[in-house]
Amino acid sequence: MSETKKTDEAAIPQQTSASEGSADREVLLRVEGLTKHFPIKKGILQRQVGAVKAVDGLDFEVRKGETLGVVGESGCGKSTMGRVITRLQDPTGGKITFEGRDITRLSTGQMRPLRRDIQMIFQDPYGSLNPRHTIGSIVSAPFRLQGVEPEGGVKKEVQRLLSLVGLSPEHYNRYPHEFSGGQRQRIGIARALALKPKLVVADEPVSALDVSIQAQVVNLMDDLQQELGLTYVIIAHDLSVVRHVSDRIAVMYLGKIVELADRTSLYETPMHPYTKALMSAVPVPDPKRRGQKNERILLRGDVPSPIAPPSGCRFHTRCWKATEICRTTEPRLVELKPGQRVACHHPENFADQAPQDTVLLSAAKKASELVPDAAVSAGPADEAPAAEEAPAAEEAPAAGKAPAAGKAPAAEKAPAAKGTGTASGEAPEASASEEAPEATGSESGKAAAAAEAVAEAADTAPVPEAAEAAAAAEATEDKTGPGAKSTPKTTGKTTGKAPGRPSAGTGSPEPSDK
Repeated sequence: MSETKKTDEAAIPQQTSASEGSADREVLLRVEGLTKHFPIKKGILQRQVGAVKAVDGLDFEVRKGETLGVVGESGCGKSTMGRVITRLQDPTGGKITFEGRDITRLSTGQMRPLRRDIQMIFQDPYGSLNPRHTIGSIVSAPFRLQGVEPEGGVKKEVQRLLSLVGLSPEHYNRYPHEFSGGQRQRIGIARALALKPKLVVADEPVSALDVSIQAQVVNLMDDLQQELGLTYVIIAHDLSVVRHVSDRIAVMYLGKIVELADRTSLYETPMHPYTKALMSAVPVPDPKRRGQKNERILLRGDVPSPIAPPSGCRFHTRCWKATEICRTTEPRLVELKPGQRVACHHPENFADQAPQDTVLLSAAKKASELVPDAAVSAGPADEAPAAEEAPAAEEAPAAGKAPAAGKAPAAEKAPAAKGTGTASGEAPEASASEEAPEATGSESGKAAAAAEAVAEAADTAPVPEAAEAAAAAEATEDKTGPGAKSTPKTTGKTTGKAPGRPSAGTGSPEPSDK
């Protein structure tokens, strides 16, 4: 068994110490403002009408001997970035510096000597090997192209490489279709390591493999890094694999890096909302958590098109903390904590960078519906509800006073009804039918509530209205007998009886609104 096949508990502290010392290492690769746009042409003249902005302004560096993991959704530009920094594709703009040398605009002939130091492991183990060539011919191709004659001969060196990646030297004369997916990926790794490169860009090296084979390939790459001092840029979807092998991790979204930090900081205290949503999707293999509900953050909608990316922060269309500044101003990738850089106006687990902007966008309000309350930290998303609760708290006492304020008009209606020759309960009953609140449980409760409401109205009403409130109290007492069915509902409640029905106690019909 490989020495690196160890538990995560044992592996993480060792890699953490390596990441702590990575700041003192020499920078091997530096990328500044890297862009790659694919033109969209239409018409007979093939005029450019737009561009797919696959990579749109990347800034990062890779130090010698470290592993930089790159994660993000499909279509965010990870694979394109890997092909551009290895110069398999020409960049549209920006600058790529390898060992202090600018390689951005080097021609194919000028790049040939550097191919010995920069190699790539491709994503598809089925499509990256020529089915017409034997394994010996595939792995020995770098020696022929570079004109290198290894000690002991090419065949002996190829067989040594096959043994190094866990294959038998007898596989030298076999063809790719005779191997499984994991074995083909091992062949691709052997070809990439043939010339002992300084930088290896691994594009999804384990995504197409079974879980057991994934562990073998990951451990193999870890062993080779320790033996040969390799520097990795690993592009992957599996966040658990990235955590196991990486010293630092870059999170990409729609062609940009939104957060760059060491592994421990990124997984324990993510600062960008998108990173926090990604981390919430990582399953926790803990039997003690069985049956517990994970605080999963679901993002609303799909990733916008790279042809016409959103203005400002590109994540604001799906973010639950987005404000107006997120829509208008693009955040810069700045270092808010030692070793942790983030591009966000309202970061998580840190002070708000735009505290004056607290009004959430409509898209943010919709996105917040899918975010658990426990997963949302203090920020504009919390300040806005708090601001909404303050008026609601003010409205609650006002609602309590509303019946008292509405009692004076109700009391005025009762004497007016008497003056016009109608029954004393008509005006209160009509008022109650317009308000249409819920019915009370018992007659005595209604009478007591009405009497208390009238008394409160008398206390809160102005002095000229006190007499009218007293008249309303007399009308209430007349209607609270044993057979009474309706009372002046100044508290906003009604018995639910339809107007015009006969009262059960008196037998006389109540006058209808007609």
